[in-house]
This record gives sequence, C-alpha cells and structure tokens, in this order.
Amino acid sequence: MEKNFLQRGPIIILLALFCTVLWGTAYPAVKIGYELFAIDSANDFGKLLFAGLRFTLAGLMTLAVSVILQKKLVIPQRQHWRGIALLGLVQTTGQYIFFYLGLSNTTGVKGSILYALATFFVVIFAHFLFPDDKMNLQKILGCCIGFVGVLLITFDGTGLGGGFAFTGEGFIMLSTLSSALGALISRSVAQGQDPVVVTGYQLTGGGLILIFIGLIGHGHFDSITAPGILLLLYMAFLSAAAFTVWTMLLKYNPASKIAVYNFLIPIFGTTFSVMFLNESIFNLRSLLALILACAGIYIVNKEFKRQ
Repeated sequence: MEKNFLQRGPIIILLALFCTVLWGTAYPAVKIGYELFAIDSANDFGKLLFAGLRFTLAGLMTLAVSVILQKKLVIPQRQHWRGIALLGLVQTTGQYIFFYLGLSNTTGVKGSILYALATFFVVIFAHFLFPDDKMNLQKILGCCIGFVGVLLITFDGTGLGGGFAFTGEGFIMLSTLSSALGALISRSVAQGQDPVVVTGYQLTGGGLILIFIGLIGHGHFDSITAPGILLLLYMAFLSAAAFTVWTMLLKYNPASKIAVYNFLIPIFGTTFSVMFLNESIFNLRSLLALILACAGIYIVNKEFKRQ
C-alpha cells in the first residue's frame, strides 16, 4: 500500500474500523475459547497456554507479513534485541497474563470498558517521561471523564457480575497498566526500526514465554476440537492483522489522528460480548459508564482546532 493511499480520510476510517472491530471481538473470543478447549476456572496455567499459542502464532503471522512486504526476513541488530525482549515481556507476556486470568473472573462487558484505563495511563505516564507529551487541560478533562466511567462500571455492587474482585477487575486493571507501559516502551524501541518487524518479534517472544509458563504449570486442554482450533487461528489472525494495519496507519499519519479511534474498542467489545456471551448492558449505570469511558478516550486523543 502506498503512502498517499494510507493518508486518505475514508481509507483511514475503514482501516481503523477494521482494527477496532477485530480487537472488540477478542473479549468474547477468549471466553468462548475457554469453553471450546474445556479450560475450567481452576486451570489458570491452561489459560496462559491458550494465550501463548495465540500470540506466538500471531507473531509468526506478523513476521510473515513483513517478509511479504519487504521480500526478506529482517533480523534486528544485536543492540535492538534487549529492547524487543523487554517489550515482549511487558506488552505481551505481562499484559496477557493478567488479561486472560482476569477476564475469566469478570464479564466481557466490564473488561471492554476497563480497557479505557490503558489510554489514560499512557497519557499520565507520558507526561513524566517525555518532554514533548505533557498534560494539558484537554487531557486532564478526558482522563477525569474516563475515570468516572471506569469507577461506575467497576464498583457496581448490583449489576454485570457485581462489584470488584482483585482477580477479576483488578487483574484487568493490571493488564491495562502493562499495556500502557508497553506502549511507552515501544515508542523508544521502534525508533529507527520497522514497527511491523518489532511487533512480530515481540509477539512471538512474549507468546513463547506464556507457553513456557503454561507448560511448567501443567496447563492443559481437556478438549481439542476443530471449532476450537479455528477460533485459536482466528484470534491469532486478529492480533496479527490489527497490529500490522494499525502500525502502518501510525507510520504514515499523526498518532493523534489514529489514536482517537481507540474509543471504538470498548463499544465493539461490549457489543460483541452482548451478542455472543448473552451479557447485558441495558441499564443506566452500565450505559453511562461506557459513554464516559469512550468520551474520555476521544477527548484525550482528539485534536480540537482553535479558532
């Protein structure tokens, strides 16, 4: 795809929708995967093995895309491997240990809305780490609105699974924290390198660590069926495709122009959770939480023109 093609407004919208729809399907897909592979609630290492297989396959798919685009396998230079390894450890291994364990103890709707925390953590941490990315009134307002939405959905003692559990909502929050740290690390690691290549290697490395942890903990699948394998391949594909397309959009467009579409992920995540998991969001508190979380992400990332 040529540079000017990826800078066209309609193309940006379509590709951003493509990525966010894929990421939105991940929430119900994880829970459906537990059912298809008969991974019970006590089989935590089986959940990590499931996650490891997904991201290792996703990393290999991403590297295959890189080979197709560049007509060769790019091997990072020796000085870059430490950064890629750190990125894989934080953004893949760390993030998805908490995500896969946490999502098994909360609803897909809650997990989707709590995703908003990753955006707000990035904004807050970037203020202290990068001189060119300081907080301003707009970002403070967006974070405050988003946090209110997260508090509404998290500390609800009556609906959507009821209240707060550290191994459920708490783990999802730790997952978003790892995601935010990974985003900041990737900003430095990807400098001077092909982001698609970096993504492929970090997904593969992080996924292999998850597989290793799952195996040493005697993680297992009580059922292996064709639908389960197809779902696993789909989940690997969605990660590889979404990361690759999103990275290419970021390569040729201002980050704020692309990041603003992150507000769609909680919307699609909750929608697909309602559709495929028969979860409910049709109460005032839940709808308000979703609206506030998405509005916060939008305000934080949107560049408003000043007259």
